[in-house]
Amino acid sequence: MPQPRVSSFPQIRRALRFYQVCSVITGVGLLLLCAEMVLKYTPQLAVELFFLDSQGLFAFREVVPSPTGELISTGDGINLSLGILIVHGWFYVVYLFACFRVWSLMRWPFWRFLLLAGGGVVPFLSFFMEYFVARDVKRYLAQREETAAEKRAAKAASGPSTPSAPTQEVPR
Repeated sequence: MPQPRVSSFPQIRRALRFYQVCSVITGVGLLLLCAEMVLKYTPQLAVELFFLDSQGLFAFREVVPSPTGELISTGDGINLSLGILIVHGWFYVVYLFACFRVWSLMRWPFWRFLLLAGGGVVPFLSFFMEYFVARDVKRYLAQREETAAEKRAAKAASGPSTPSAPTQEVPR
């Protein structure tokens, strides 16, 4: 399997930091989305969260089924439940880009990309993936840099392999 070039390590570090931030944001968004789904689709609850509603700054308003079976919101403010859906969906695209950057720079197999991408779909997985990916990448980079430093030190200690004799000009 091909390994990342040492010259790409600064890019890898930046991509890893971006991935870590995106992973946490996506994980929080997914947990909010799950909470929103439970509130909306649990028959005993059936509510959505609204901002600047007539009932107050934040208000849970009932969701009622229409004759066709579709759920209709009864709030008159800004639907934060819908906002959570939209924000998570768009940020998942950013998260996939972050996953792709780390995956491609590290030259991992495709199954690893699929596992990274699953972090934005399976609740709590993004938090675990962020921890393990950051640990593995940092460990790998440190190990490769240490090996490269040892090679440079050994090369410097051995000195030049063929000492060059001083050349003298012949007078004409």
